[in-house]
Amino acid sequence: MKKQTHFIFLFLMFTLFFCNVLQARPAGDQVPKKREIDKRDKLSVTPHSIKIQGALLEYTATTGYMKMKDENGKEKASIFFVAYTKEGEKPGAHRPLTFAFNGGPGSASLWLHLGALGPRKVKMSHEGLSFPPPYAVEDNPYTWLKFTDLVFIDPVNTGYSRPAGGVDKKEFHGVQEDIRWVGDFIQLYVTKNERWLSPKFICGESYGTTRATGLSGYLQERYGMFINGLVLVSAGIHYLNHRFAPGNDMPYVLYLPSYTATAWYHKRLSPKYQENLQATLAEVKEWALTKYLPALAKGSRLSKQEREEIVGKLSSYTGLSRDTIDRNNLRIFIFRFVKDLLASEKSIVGRLDSRIKGVDCDPAAEFFEFDPSMMAIMGPFTSVINHYIRGELGYKNDIPYETISSRVRPWNWGEHRQGYVNMAETLRKSIAANNSLKVLVACGYYDLATPFFAAEHTMSHIGLPGSLLGNISFTYYESGHMMYIHKDSLVKLRDDVEKFFKETKK
Repeated sequence: MKKQTHFIFLFLMFTLFFCNVLQARPAGDQVPKKREIDKRDKLSVTPHSIKIQGALLEYTATTGYMKMKDENGKEKASIFFVAYTKEGEKPGAHRPLTFAFNGGPGSASLWLHLGALGPRKVKMSHEGLSFPPPYAVEDNPYTWLKFTDLVFIDPVNTGYSRPAGGVDKKEFHGVQEDIRWVGDFIQLYVTKNERWLSPKFICGESYGTTRATGLSGYLQERYGMFINGLVLVSAGIHYLNHRFAPGNDMPYVLYLPSYTATAWYHKRLSPKYQENLQATLAEVKEWALTKYLPALAKGSRLSKQEREEIVGKLSSYTGLSRDTIDRNNLRIFIFRFVKDLLASEKSIVGRLDSRIKGVDCDPAAEFFEFDPSMMAIMGPFTSVINHYIRGELGYKNDIPYETISSRVRPWNWGEHRQGYVNMAETLRKSIAANNSLKVLVACGYYDLATPFFAAEHTMSHIGLPGSLLGNISFTYYESGHMMYIHKDSLVKLRDDVEKFFKETKK
């Protein structure tokens, strides 16, 4: 009996020892995984410097994940970010802090990061065209780091950002879901880095302007965090003005001046309208609201004579044939315009930047095969962001960096199931509650994704009292959606935003 008891004791001790060994040393296929996770989770903090207008600016780059958890401490997501802070600034100092992101939804923040705001940028031609691969990165003497610290955010499933294991991506992919998690990131970053007393700005581009205006309300209401200013680059915050759909005539009216600007750039207008772009655009905007919009509103009640007059004017303002306009029932769909304007030379113009041309392989097709203005930047920016994060910022991550991600589909439009999101109302409420909130809307004349006239129309209908209308201002650039790829526009944007920051902080 004693021998049996001794045997059982030895067996239990051996089993306990063996189990401890297994726990201490995972199976071979698990070890690399654990090490990889540890490596990705560690922030990379690196010192850098840049000369701006002859003065040396030293700064620190912080790159990596912010772990997002719910109030019970359960991990929900890892949000990737790159932050730049001026060296020598103390926590809580009054140096401005700007959070920046792009749109999509589904786009990472590399476009603003490496195109305009950051201290390093993709090397492009003066006009914004790419050089042949391999591509290059260079110092950006027009970086906003001169007057503000910067934090670039990649929303979940863009860039390196991912949901935590077992967490449904639906928790992040929707109008309100996206605003919530990006807003929670901002609150956590501000708290961890002791920046509650810093002037705070948000810069969004495209769908990022939808997010930015939504955040102005969310941060106020959820955290009591009042923002000093919003920079809306290529704004689209009221989708009624952008969605080409049966029964919605507004986009046809509001896109018209951008069609005119594009035709002007490619010299498709009559000599009268080619003389002065600004004078031509002023005439077109006036006609669009006073003649074109009422004509479309009449529908089938429009007389034959009225119809002929509209056809003639549209042809003069767009460079398209009268027959094309007539066959399209006076309504020029964006993708019809980009294909038809230069059809005689079998070329198409870009949607993001209509200055840029491409080859139309199938002139008879309804849609273009690709957007030449998107292709002009996709290769350079993707190559440079992958090199820059790993090589210069010292952050190692082997998962794909998602520049334009399909992972965010489907997107939950919530109450906006027709796609007519309207963040203009959120912006109105934010300014009404925080009279110090200022907004700068940056518009490209050759942007056919979010036309400048649509932004003007949205803001003129926001419903603010006269005393607060001055809180919203506009700047314009002779470029497209990413106006900063054009050298002159990059410089002007930096100067305009620096002036905006100074005036906002007064």
